[in-house]
Amino acid sequence: MNYLKQFLIILSISFIGEILKAALPLPVPASIYGMAILFACLATGIIRLEAVRDAGKFLIETMPVMFIPAGVGLMASWNVLQPMLVPVAIITVVVLIAVMAVSGRVSQAIIRHGKDKNNE
Repeated sequence: MNYLKQFLIILSISFIGEILKAALPLPVPASIYGMAILFACLATGIIRLEAVRDAGKFLIETMPVMFIPAGVGLMASWNVLQPMLVPVAIITVVVLIAVMAVSGRVSQAIIRHGKDKNNE
């Protein structure tokens, strides 16, 4: 019953994200709205982490299974993708390196900021 309650909370927030997607004329996916709302609710204490922790862990554990349809779709579209394979591979590698570098720099800055705050 606990999982059901937690899934209902997450689903409700996702539904609110879908409503925002339909109501606002912005090119933002509904899932992003939902994640932002959930983050805001967790950060402000409106929703306690314990209220969604177990369902969240379950969803993260099953996430790899969710990529199977996308992989099958790529395999089914191989004839269309084959001519663009080299440019897509280059773009993917460049973006991957950029994301890793930016994420590392931001993480280091946050850690340094936390250490400086603790030393004061």
